[in-house]
Amino acid sequence: MTTLEDCRALDAQDPLRALRDQFTIPEAVLYLDGNSLGVLPKAAPARIAEVVAKEWGEGLIRSWNTASWFDLPQRLGDKVARLIGAAPGEVVCTDSTSVNLYKVLFAALSQQKDSGRKLVVSERSNFPTDLYIAESLCRERGFTLKLIEASELQGPDSVLTGEVAVLMLTHVNYRTGAMHDMKAITAAAHAAGALTVWDLAHSAGAVPVALNDSDADYAIGCGYKYLNGGPGAPAFVWVHTRHAGKFEQPLSGWWGHAAPFEFTPHYRPAPGVGRYLCGTQPVIALAGLECGLDTVLAAEVFNGTNGAMAALRTKSLALTDLFIALVEERCAGQGLALVTPREHARRGSQVCLSRDEGAYAIVQALIARGVIGDYRAGDSQMPDILRFGFTPLYLGFEDVWNAVEHLVQVLETGEWRRAEFNRKNAVT
Repeated sequence: MTTLEDCRALDAQDPLRALRDQFTIPEAVLYLDGNSLGVLPKAAPARIAEVVAKEWGEGLIRSWNTASWFDLPQRLGDKVARLIGAAPGEVVCTDSTSVNLYKVLFAALSQQKDSGRKLVVSERSNFPTDLYIAESLCRERGFTLKLIEASELQGPDSVLTGEVAVLMLTHVNYRTGAMHDMKAITAAAHAAGALTVWDLAHSAGAVPVALNDSDADYAIGCGYKYLNGGPGAPAFVWVHTRHAGKFEQPLSGWWGHAAPFEFTPHYRPAPGVGRYLCGTQPVIALAGLECGLDTVLAAEVFNGTNGAMAALRTKSLALTDLFIALVEERCAGQGLALVTPREHARRGSQVCLSRDEGAYAIVQALIARGVIGDYRAGDSQMPDILRFGFTPLYLGFEDVWNAVEHLVQVLETGEWRRAEFNRKNAVT
C-alpha cells in the first residue's frame, strides 16, 4: 500500500518541483483541472498590466511597432512549435480552436475536392466542437461525416478506405484520456490517400507531440489548457510545409495578407502559415498566452527543447500511475471504474473514472472541498465521467494523495448525496 510518507518522499526527489513556483495557486486548493483551464502564471498579471498601462496607455498605436505587437502570432507560434515537434515559422497563434479547425478542415477538403473521396472520418467521442464544425463544412462542401469508434481505425476491416478524404482526430480524447499513435495512424491514412487533421487541445504542453516526424498534414490546438494562457486564450494552427504554400484558407482577412498595410483591394496571401491569420490580433490575450507558454518552456532546462516535454511526460505518467493505484487501493467497492488506458503509450495526462450513479454530484462535493476536477456527461453509449487532469508543472505526489483522501471521504460518507451537489450548474 502506498503511504502519504511515500508520496512526500517522491516530492522531495522531484526535479520539477521548483516549477510550481511559477504559478499562483489558491491555498487549500488541489487543482486537477488543468486539462480544462490552466492556473495563473505569476508573471501574467504584471505583464498584462504592462501591456494595458504602458504599451496601450502610453505607446498607443505606436506599440504595433515599438512593442513588437505586429509579430506576436509568429513569435508565440515559434514557442508552441518547440512543444509540438514543429519547426520555427510553421505555427501561428491566433483565433480560437474552433475557428482554426474550420480553416484547416476547409483547406483539407479543398485539396480533396477532385479526388472523388467524399468521407470525413472522426471518432464519435471526439470533442463536440470538432464534430459540429465538420458537420457544417461537410454539408456545405458536399462531403459526409462518418463517426466511428477508435478500434475501427485498425485491422483488416479498417474504415480507412479509398472513400476517405480526411481523417480528423483529437490526439488525446477529452473524455477518456486515451491517446492515439499519431505516426502510425497518419501513415495508415496516407496509405489510403486521406489527409489528417489533428486536434492537440489535450496534447500541447501535456504529452510529447511530433508533428513533422509523424508527417501529419494539419493541426490545431488550444492555448488555455496545459499551456496556461488564461480563459479564452488564443489557439494555434500548424500546417505542414507541403501544404502551407497553397491558398486554401477560407477566412481571407487582412492580417493574412502578404502585406496588410499596402491596403490593396484584392487579396494576396501571406507566404506559408501566415495566411492562416485573419483579423486584427488580440494583443492583451496574446501577452497572457506568452506568459503561459513560458511556464511550460521553463522545463527546457531539462535537456533543452526535447527535454521539456520528456521531463514533463515522465512526471505526468508517475502522477497518473499513482492516482490510479490509490483510487483502486482505497476506493474499492465504491462503484468507480477506470476509463483511461493503463498503458503509458495510450494515456494522456488525465485520468477519467466512471460511475453509474452520482458522477456529477461527486465532482461537486470534491470541488466544495477544494479538489477541483470536472464532469462530462455520458449518453446511452458512453458513461458519465469524473475527469481529473494532472499538470506536472504545479502538481505534486502529496497533492495526489490528498485528492484521493478527499474522494474516499466523499464516497464513504455519502456526502455527494446532499441536495446542493446534485443541482446542475451551467458549466460542469
